[in-house]
Amino acid sequence: MISYFLSIIFKIIYLIIILVVLLSWIPIFDTKKEPIVSLLKIYDFIMKPFKEVIPPIGMIDISPLIAVIIFQILEKTLLPLLENLGI
Repeated sequence: MISYFLSIIFKIIYLIIILVVLLSWIPIFDTKKEPIVSLLKIYDFIMKPFKEVIPPIGMIDISPLIAVIIFQILEKTLLPLLENLGI
């Protein structure tokens, strides 16, 4: 049960990261309107540790890519462990 809930949490994190990255490429979205503001707050909370450690390369920020890779590694190790424990 916990492994299923954790799987959903990981999927939501991936979706938020991908949405914000894609929206950053489209300049027509107003970042001061409500759905975008909430999405950016969650994104900043998730990405803050990664942005502190990983500097941008030129004008390219690779921290979302590294974050997705690290979250995938965590998901691939934690979920089978929890399922084997019956949680």
